[in-house]
Amino acid sequence: MQQNHNDINSNDNERVANLKKELLDQDFRDAVGTISKEGNRNYIYPQRPFGKLYNLRSYFSYFYLILFFTLPFIKIEGEPIFLFNVLEGKFIFFGQIFWPQDFFIFAIGLLTFLVFVILFTVAFGRLFCGWACPQTIFMEMVFRKIEYWIDGDANQQKKLKAMPWNAEKIRKRITKMVVFFLVSFLIANFFLGYIIGIDRVGLMVQEGVFIHFGVFSSLMIFTFIFFFVYYWFREQVCLIVCPYGRLQGVLLDRNSILVAYDYVRGEPRGKLSDPTENKGDCIHCSACVRVCPTGIDIRNGTQLECVNCTACIDACDEIMDHIDKPKGLILYASENNIAQKQKTTYTWRLKLYTGVLVLLLSFLAVLLITRDDVSARVLRTPGQMYQKLPENKISNLYNIKLTNKTRRLIHLDLKLENIEGEIKLINPVDVPKESYYQTSFFVILKKGVIRKRKTELKIGLYNKGSRVETTTAIFIAPSL
Repeated sequence: MQQNHNDINSNDNERVANLKKELLDQDFRDAVGTISKEGNRNYIYPQRPFGKLYNLRSYFSYFYLILFFTLPFIKIEGEPIFLFNVLEGKFIFFGQIFWPQDFFIFAIGLLTFLVFVILFTVAFGRLFCGWACPQTIFMEMVFRKIEYWIDGDANQQKKLKAMPWNAEKIRKRITKMVVFFLVSFLIANFFLGYIIGIDRVGLMVQEGVFIHFGVFSSLMIFTFIFFFVYYWFREQVCLIVCPYGRLQGVLLDRNSILVAYDYVRGEPRGKLSDPTENKGDCIHCSACVRVCPTGIDIRNGTQLECVNCTACIDACDEIMDHIDKPKGLILYASENNIAQKQKTTYTWRLKLYTGVLVLLLSFLAVLLITRDDVSARVLRTPGQMYQKLPENKISNLYNIKLTNKTRRLIHLDLKLENIEGEIKLINPVDVPKESYYQTSFFVILKKGVIRKRKTELKIGLYNKGSRVETTTAIFIAPSL
C-alpha cells in the first residue's frame, strides 16, 4: 500500500515536471541576462518599481541606512558599539571587546552565523539578498534612485544612451558621475569608521592628507571600489562575485519559499484581447521583466540571478488589478505550494538545521558567559634555570603575558593555589585597559615542599580579592 502511494506521488511529480517543462521557456538557461550573445555587457534598465512590497522594502532600507550612518557615533564607555579593527586585532560587538585570544569564540560565532544562513536559505531562499544585503540596499535604494532623478526612468535612460554626445548627455553624465563619486566617498568614510573608529577618521581629516597618507590612500581605494561597483559593475556583483547565489542550487528544495511564478494558474499565456478559451491569467505583458533589476523573466522559474527583491510581484499585482484578476500570480511560495497545492511544512531538513543551530547558539552563549576579562600566559624565562637561595629555598623566574579585555585598568595579585610558597613581583601587575601587559616574577619554594624535579604550579590571578583567572607553570628544582 505504501509502495503504491509512493508510486502515485512519483507519477504526479513527474507529470507536473513535464507540464512545467512544456509550458515554460528553457532557453534562458543557456544565457545570462546581463551578457549579450556577442559576449558584451548588456546593461539593465529596470523601470522604476512601485507597490506595497516596494514601500516596505523602502522603509526597511531607510531604517538600515539610518543605522549604518549613526552606529559609528554610538559609544559605550567611550568606545564604539561596533568596531572591526583587523589592523590591531580588536573587534567590538554590541559593546563587548574581543581580541585575538578570543579567536575560538569568534570562530564559533561565524560557524553559527553560517548555519543560520543555511537554515534561512533552505526556508526562504534569497530573501536576505533582496531585503537586507548592503549591496542591494545601496544599489536599489540609494544609487538607483539618484539615477532616476538625474537620468529619468528606464525609457529615458535608454534614449540617453542612444543619444549622441551633446550638451544634455554630457551634463547628465558628469552630474551622475560626480554625485555617485561623492556618495561613494561618504560611504567609504563610514566604512573606514567601522574599522578604525569614526573619531580617528575625523581626526585624520583635520590633520591632513600628508600626515596620514596611508589611511587616505585606503579611503580612496574604497571610494573607487564603491564607485566602480555602483556606477558600472552593479548587478554583476550578485551574479559573478557573491557566492551566496550559488548556494541556492545546493540548499533549495521543493519546500523552499521564494519569489515564484504560479505557472499552473498563469499558463498557457495569452493576450488580454485573445478570445481563446482555457488560457491562463498571464497576459504576456512582461511587466515583471521590465522592473527586474537583474534582467530575468521570473516566469522561467527559479534562477541564479533572482535576488527575491519582489519588484515583479508588485508589477504583476498592479496588472492583475487592472484586468480584474486575483493578485498573487507572482508570489512568495514553494514549488510544492504551486504544483501540488500543498501547505508549507516544517521538513526534516529544517528540523536538522534548527537543531544544529540551537546547539551552536547554546555553546556560543556558554562561551560568552564564561569568557574571562583577563587572559594570562605564564612561561619560565628562557635561558634561566633554578636559583638556590638561603634557608633551603629554590626560586624560578617567570614571564607573564596578560591581556586586559575591559575598559578599565586592572590590578592583579598573584597567589600559589596548589603549593605553599611565595611569589615575588618585579613590577606591580597593573594591566592597562584594552591592552597587553608583560612583566616578570619569582616563585620561591622551600625544598621541603618539593617532591620531584618538575612541579606543576597553579597560579591564581586576583582582582580586589576575587579570582579572575587561573594559569599553570612548571617549577624546576635540583634532582632529589
